[in-house]
Amino acid sequence: FDRMFALKRCASRVAALASQTRMGARSMSEVAQFPGATSVFTNELKLHVTTEDEPASCFRLMDKQGTILNQDDFPEVSDEQLMQWYTEMCTLNAMDTLLYNAQRQGRVPFYMTNTGEEAIHIGSAAALKAEDIVYAQYREAGVLLHRGFKLNEFMDQCFANNGDPAHGRQMPVHYGSKALNFHTISSPLGTQLPQAAGAAYALKLSGKEGCAICYFGDGSASEGDAHPAFNFSATLDCPVIFFCRNNGYAISTPTHEQYRGDGIVSRAAGYGLDFIRVDGNDVFAVYAATKAARDSTIKNNRPVLLEAMTYRLGHHSTSDDASAYRANSEMESFQQDTAVERLQRFMRNRGLLSEEEDAALKKDLQVQVREAFTTAEKKEKPSLVHMFEDVYDTKTKRLIAQEQAMLAHIEKYPDEYPTKFYEKK
Repeated sequence: FDRMFALKRCASRVAALASQTRMGARSMSEVAQFPGATSVFTNELKLHVTTEDEPASCFRLMDKQGTILNQDDFPEVSDEQLMQWYTEMCTLNAMDTLLYNAQRQGRVPFYMTNTGEEAIHIGSAAALKAEDIVYAQYREAGVLLHRGFKLNEFMDQCFANNGDPAHGRQMPVHYGSKALNFHTISSPLGTQLPQAAGAAYALKLSGKEGCAICYFGDGSASEGDAHPAFNFSATLDCPVIFFCRNNGYAISTPTHEQYRGDGIVSRAAGYGLDFIRVDGNDVFAVYAATKAARDSTIKNNRPVLLEAMTYRLGHHSTSDDASAYRANSEMESFQQDTAVERLQRFMRNRGLLSEEEDAALKKDLQVQVREAFTTAEKKEKPSLVHMFEDVYDTKTKRLIAQEQAMLAHIEKYPDEYPTKFYEKK
C-alpha cells in the first residue's frame, strides 16, 4: 500500500514537471528523473542562497486590538464556545499564579507556567476530536484542561498525593490521562516526536479516522529525535500534526543561537511535510490553522508541521531566572499584546464581556483554584509500596526483597521517616 502510494505520488510529480517543460518548450529528456529527486535540468549554474528567500508568511485573523481582519476565514464559534475558551485561558493564568507562588513558598517542589501561550493551548485543543492522540511536552496544560482534565487532577499531580494516578512517581506538571488520550509527559526533550509518528502510523493501519498531534518547542526541534519523527512520518504517510510552539527561547538559548533558517517551518520542504505558520497569540487563527491541518493530514495521510509564533512571558520554570539572559524591556514589549488580552478585547468589542463580568469571572476562578489547591495539599502522600509497582505484571523476587528491606528499615527507624503523612496500604 505504501509503495503504491509513493509511486503514484512520484508519477504525479513527473507529470507536473512534464507540464512545466512543455510550457517552457523543453522536451521530457530535460527532466531529471533520478531515484533521489525529480527536477528540471538547467544549464545555468546558480548557488541558491536561502537567506535571500522570502520568509514564510504568518497567518492571523485578529489584530492586537481584537479586530477581525478576514471574515471569510473566520471560524464559526458560538458565544458559548468563546466564553469557554476565555474562561479556560483565565483558569490557566489563575492556576499558574497560585502554583508558581506555592513553589516559592516550598509547598510544591517544581512548576512551569504557561503565561503567554494560552491561545496555542485552547485554540489547538478546540480543533481536535476526542479520538485524536495527544503527545505534549510540558507547557500544554491548557490542552489537557480543554479536553476535560479537572483542577483537582492538576493539583493532585503537582502535590504527588494519593489522588495522583502516577502515585507521585513523576515530576510536577508531567500530566497524563489515558481517558483523555493524552500521553504522560516525559522530561527528556523530543522523545514524544517519534512516538507521535508511530502512533499516527498505527492509526492509519487500523483504519480509524483521527490523527496524532505532537507539541514541542523550538528547542526540541534541535534534538536528534526530530529528524526520524519528521522523516518517518513523511515516508510512511502518517496522519500527524507536529505543533511547534516557537516562543523565542529554549530555556535560556535564544532562537538566533539555535538556527539560521526561517524558523521551524523552513524544514518542512526537506522532509516532505506540509506546513502552516500561525500567530500564536491569535486564538482564532490557531483554531482555524489546527482544524485545517487536521482535515488535511487525515484526508491526505500527509504530516503537517504547524509553527505557532509566540513569546514565553514567564521564566522557563521555577528553576530558571529569565532576567539573566533577556532584558526586561524585551519582555515588557511582548506584554503589550498577550493572547488573553487580545481575546478579551474582541469579546468586549462584541459586547460579550463587560469589565464587571470579567472581574467577577477571574475572582471566581481564583476561588476555584484555591479550593482545589487546599484540598490537594491536605491529602496523604501515596503509599510507599507504589515505588515497587506498575513495572512488572508480577513482582520479581529481587523487587520483593527490596520492598521488604525498605519496610523493615523504616520500621526500625520510625522517627527518621514521616510515614504518618503517607497512605497506608
